[in-house]
Amino acid sequence: MERIASQVRVEIIDPRDIDARYCLRSYFEELGHRFDTGFDPAQSISASDEEMTLPNGLLLVANLLGAAVGCGALKLHIDTQIAEVKRMWVASDVRGLGLGRRLLERLSAEAASRGMVILRLETNRSLSEAKHLYERAGFVEVEPFNNEPYAHHWFQKDLRHK
Repeated sequence: MERIASQVRVEIIDPRDIDARYCLRSYFEELGHRFDTGFDPAQSISASDEEMTLPNGLLLVANLLGAAVGCGALKLHIDTQIAEVKRMWVASDVRGLGLGRRLLERLSAEAASRGMVILRLETNRSLSEAKHLYERAGFVEVEPFNNEPYAHHWFQKDLRHK
């Protein structure tokens, strides 16, 4: 497992790239299956291509032996120094390699390096493994900070404290 995990490469890529599109489509499909009410990206808070492209944000894609196997995005709000994690997804056949943790750590580092002080995210109650990942990564559950219709849990992390 460790040898396979070491072969995963995580890079910032253009959200219009074919690997990015594959990851985002897979993310939407999985949410559609797992959420009680299904998932319609048009009803969710946006993470458009422009919002996932610097200087507004970025998209990380994890690649294993030429195959896209995970992603995570940041929306950067320079004016408030708050970043949002969006579109976190890891392919089911590579879960257990620590890739979700690795993506989240890289997103936190990218946000901090760009002057962000707070990192926020929200998640659905059906994504219990994501909720546990965020808690283990030092995120604290807080009152809702947006009106995301699919969210049941809101988290944030102060990037000034390591």
